[in-house]
Parts: sequence; structure tokens; C-alpha cells
Amino acid sequence: MATLAQETQRIASPLISIREVRKSYQLEEIQVDALRGVDLEIESGEFVALVGASGSGKSTLMNTLGCLDRPTSGSYRLAGHEIVTMNRDQRAKIRNQQIGFVFQNFNLLNRTSALENVELPLLYQQGMTRSQRRERASNLLDRVGLGDRKSHHPGQLSGGQQQRVAVARALVNEPSILLGDEPTGNLDSKTSRDVIQLFGELNERDAITIILVTHDPEVARAAKRQVVLRDGMIVCDTTNFREAFEALRINAEPVDQEDQ
Repeated sequence: MATLAQETQRIASPLISIREVRKSYQLEEIQVDALRGVDLEIESGEFVALVGASGSGKSTLMNTLGCLDRPTSGSYRLAGHEIVTMNRDQRAKIRNQQIGFVFQNFNLLNRTSALENVELPLLYQQGMTRSQRRERASNLLDRVGLGDRKSHHPGQLSGGQQQRVAVARALVNEPSILLGDEPTGNLDSKTSRDVIQLFGELNERDAITIILVTHDPEVARAAKRQVVLRDGMIVCDTTNFREAFEALRINAEPVDQEDQ
């Protein structure tokens, strides 16, 4: 049983704390070091973008933050709980309680209404009646601006509307963290701005911690903090977008042979 001092430390600690996290994969005879000693803290209520090119390690870091995968070594504490030592079922329980996911491809059930799609995660919660599930799902669709589209199936909705359904579904278990994996990747520029604005409103109005994984500087600009990754390491962690953009630009430039 935790002592009072341990419980006080847990409550006072950052929502997310990663220390010396490394993740390696074995591809045939080649070892791929996807994360190389990453340190990161995120406080409750922050709006953070994880930015980097393909192969930078941002997706691996997202999988770690989302409790979808365990690091090879290091420490990951979420709300004061050490995730690294948890088994798969324990991580699934933490995921269900703490994290809502929004993916690039929406992942909606095509033959199911928007209301039923949002309601789906609640089917695994004990103690909720059907009317309670419906009420919560309905209220969330109202919050994301789809109050008049509750009975529509995904095929009857635009890409932006489908992503709003996905956001509502991610929020239905009342998580403390909303984790978006390239959430605007399949949207046009105007619709992307609308969806990112929605994330900003959720962060400002409801104090939900938002973490977006993106390669798009314009998406990263909307966040209040940018964390730039390259080759499995954090090369820039800033609240100044110009600094983040400069880090992205420098990291994207090829190195001349004379400079090596």
C-alpha cells in the first residue's frame, strides 16, 4: 500500500514523465534503434505536437505514450504509475481509463450511425445503461458540432465530419489525454484547420491534454509546444514555433560532403 509521501509525490508529478526511453527492433540481422534515450515531461492540460519526418521516431514515441508498446529500456510514468513494468492487460486498462485515440483513417464502422460509433467504447464499461450510453454519446456529438448528424452513417459524412465523430468517440470514456496520430492526414487544408481548431477548443475549454503526432509544420504551429524528433532523439523542445520550424528545416537539409 502506498504511503502518504508516495501518494503526494505521485499527485505532484507531471502527467507524463519519460526517462532515458529506448526502443529497439530486430529486423532480420539488423537492429533498428527507433528511440535513443528520450527524456520528456508533459504536464496536465498541455497542447503538444510531436513533429518529425518519416523515420524520426515520432510514431514509436506515440505508441509508447499511448501504452500500445513497451520501451526496450527506460521509465515511463503516466499519472504517477510506472507503465514499463505493466503487462498487456494492465496497459489496456490504463489506456481505456486515461487515453483517447484519434487516427488518420478515422476507423469508423461504415454500417453504423455516428451516434452508435461514438457509443461503441462504452459497451465495455460495466454499470452503464443503454440510455446513459446514448446520452453521453449524444452530448459529445453536440460538443463537436454534429448534433444534426447523429443518425448519419460515415459514408454520408464529409472527411472532416467523420474525424469529428472520431474525436467524440475518443472522448467518450472521459480520458485525461487525447492522442492524435496524423489526425489531419486525409483532410484538405480548410478541413484540417477546422479539426485542429476543435483540438484547440477542447484543450482551452475542457483542459484536456492534447498530444498530436504530425509531420506537418502547419499542424504543429497550432500547438502551444513543439517537440521535434530526428533519428530517435529529441532535437528541439520549445514553445517558440520559429525555433521548431528552424530545427525541422535544418534537419531536412542534406549535408554537403565538404561540411562532413
